[in-house]
Amino acid sequence: MIAVHSSAIAAVGYDAATRLMKIRFVEGNTYDFCNVPRSVFDGLLQAGSKGGYYSEHIRDRYPCH
Repeated sequence: MIAVHSSAIAAVGYDAATRLMKIRFVEGNTYDFCNVPRSVFDGLLQAGSKGGYYSEHIRDRYPCH
C-alpha cells in the first residue's frame, strides 16, 4: 500500500498481475476493486483530488464478485 495525501483516502495498492486495487479510506475501511486497468490506478496516484478521481472513475465501476 502506498500512502497518499488526501482528506478521503489514506493509502492505495495495486497488483498488476491480478489487476486488483485496494483503497484504504481515512476512516479505516479498506475496499477491493477488481479488473482495474493500470491507467486508472496511475490516474488516482497522479490526481490532484484523490477523492474526486475516486468518485468519477472508480466508485461502483470495478466490483469483485
